[in-house]
Formats: sequence, structure tokens, C-alpha cells
Amino acid sequence: MFDNIYAREYYLNKIRGFYRDDMIKVITGVRRCGKSSFIKSVANDLEASGVSSENIIYIDLDSKPYLKVTTPDALEKIIDEKIGNNGEYKYLLIDEIQNVAGFEPLINAYRNEGNISVFLTGSNSYLLSGELTTKLTGRYIEIEMFPLNFFEYLELKKFFGKSILDTSEEFNLFIRYGGFPKTVEYDSPEDKELYVRDVIEQIIVKDIRKHKKVRNLSVFDRVMTYMINNYGATVNLTNMLNYFRNEEKLNITQETLYGYIKLLENAKIIYKCPRFDLKSRKSLKGEQKYYLADPGIYFSNNSDARINYGPALENLVFTYLKAKGYSLSIGKIGKLECDFIARKNNDYFYAQVAVTIAERSAEDREYASLEKIKDNYPKYLFTLDPMLQRRNGIIHKNLADFMKNNENL
Repeated sequence: MFDNIYAREYYLNKIRGFYRDDMIKVITGVRRCGKSSFIKSVANDLEASGVSSENIIYIDLDSKPYLKVTTPDALEKIIDEKIGNNGEYKYLLIDEIQNVAGFEPLINAYRNEGNISVFLTGSNSYLLSGELTTKLTGRYIEIEMFPLNFFEYLELKKFFGKSILDTSEEFNLFIRYGGFPKTVEYDSPEDKELYVRDVIEQIIVKDIRKHKKVRNLSVFDRVMTYMINNYGATVNLTNMLNYFRNEEKLNITQETLYGYIKLLENAKIIYKCPRFDLKSRKSLKGEQKYYLADPGIYFSNNSDARINYGPALENLVFTYLKAKGYSLSIGKIGKLECDFIARKNNDYFYAQVAVTIAERSAEDREYASLEKIKDNYPKYLFTLDPMLQRRNGIIHKNLADFMKNNENL
């Protein structure tokens, strides 16, 4: 159906089991992460599996033919014209559904007919609101997408016929410019940075300001800048509030601060990773870390081109594992910290992330928290070292190679 579409196989595998299902499939993710291309790849995948193209109805409400389709009645007319009356099972794929105000009852009605499978993409701040949950009567699943991981980034470069450098060079470029799919098409670093800055601006204008009331835009911008610049660092919201009041001299309430952070989460610019005490087996309140949906977000908003590898590598591990379906938290073991506890189904994994353990002191420090965990779940240490260590059953991996090979824990 669609030419020149890179198929992101992991997400297709995640959604295939729901193809012929009455659950509404809602595809979410930070703006420009590839949702529109993905829903086209779903159409291609359906056709490749034997579904006739006439039974696949694709509607892009941001495209010129449908710009005036802004009401449920207008959308219903378009859908009914395309469905026809051959009585066969249909697949309805709608991109940018938020352009139709009050679409939910109509979409529910098509789902209830029993012979239509519905797929939706749209603005995150709207699609993830409590309203949607209520109006779609809980009969939907969310397929959450991230920008490209390192494996997908290399595969997309091959797809576009781009030359591929040495793995370590490509990995540094990936950290610096991120995985928004469109950036792969640009060769100029300036073009890549400009594009990512434009993505962030569109998120603010279209996903946040358009759907939510931000009373003080300058205060919101400063909160957003703080969260982006402090990604991967431990954040205590009470201390953060005191910082804005005492250091930045902002008249900001706790409710406003929490609300602005929630807006950034709903727009999927940032993701919260809570802390977990391995001794008490309880979540720790008041402290957490926030990671970015894509590393390019940080560098597009900062003139300093130097890479702070500590938080950058943590962020890559977080989004890589999150995209693969792992639930993540930060493990606290007394005074030590394990960067990530990853859970998938009933299996647990522990992961520590460092740039290098070439020095013995660094090796001892990075292994210490993993060695203190006494259960028998797998333990990983990710670094950029070319030479891998073996110590106490802990699995030492080169992070770039791990991601390049599309490995799992």
C-alpha cells in the first residue's frame, strides 16, 4: 500500500496479536517518533498477510483531502464511503484523530459493530487524558513508541542507503543527535539540530499549549529547561521547588510545578523512573530520576557539544529497555545504588551503567552494588570498554555492541 516505509519490527510484533480484535489500538509516543510511518507499516503488514487493500481504510486527518473533516458526522461520512458494503472484515486506521472533536462515540460505535478493527494515532496530551479512558469505555490498548534505538538507527541508515561509520563513531553520533527518524535523512549536523529543536517547539505549541492552559509560559519554559538539563539526575521535587523559589526567584506553587512536570510526561518528552529499596522491598517516595524520550532533546537545547556520558548512557539503556517492554526502577541497596531493576513478565534483571571500568577503582565501584544483591537474577554491567571483564557471574557487555545487535536481557 505504501512505498518506502521502514518497518519497525518490534512494534509490529507487539501489535500483531491485536490485528483482528475489537480493542481499539492507540499508538502513542513523543511527537515525530514515527507513529504515522508506523501506522502505514501496519497497513503494509496487513496487506502482506493476505488482507485485501480494499478492506484496509487509511485516513490521515492532517493531509490535504481531510483537512475539513473536523466533526464526527464528516468523519462518519468519509469512513462509510470507504467501507462499502461487501460484508468483509475491515481495518480502520486513522492518523491524527484529535483533529475531530468528540470522535470517541463514533469510534466506539464502529468498534461495537464487531467486524472492524480500529487503529488510532494522535496528540499525546489529548489521547492520554482521563477523558479518553472514559469515553472509549476502557476498550483500548496503548502501543507506546519511542524514537529509534541504536539498532533501528543503523537499520534505517541502511534503508536510506547511507554510509555507516565505525560502531563507536556511529554510537557517538547517535548520542549527540538522537533517534528521531527524520534526523537520519539529514547529513548536516546543523540540520539535525535544527530539526530536533523544531520538534520540541511543536510539542510545546501543539501538544501542550493547544490542549492545556499554561498560565505563565516563561515559568513553564524554565521548568522544562531544568528537567531537560538534569535528566538522569536524582530529583527531589521539594528541593526543586525550593530551588525555583530561592535561586530562580520564581513565584511558583507546588501544584503548578507538579502540573508542568506532568505536562512534560504526558507529551512524552520525559519519563519518570522511581526508586525501589531492595532491602525493604518498597518504593521510595520523594526521589526519582527523569529520563528523556531521546538524547537529541538535550543537545538540541544546549550549546555545549560535549557529551556527559554518565547520564547519556543511562538514558540510552532506559529508553532501549523501556521500548522492549521492560518495567524499570532504580535500586537502592543501603548507601549503594543499582542503576536499573528491570522486570519483564515474572523475570527480574539488574543493570549497572558506566563509561569504563579500565581503572581498578572504577571496576570495584561499579561491581559493588551488583555484588551486594544476593538473589540469583541475572546482573549486567554495561560500559563502552572494548575488553570485557568476568567477575562473580556478572555479565559485562559493551553497550554499543549490545544495542547494535538488538539484544535482550
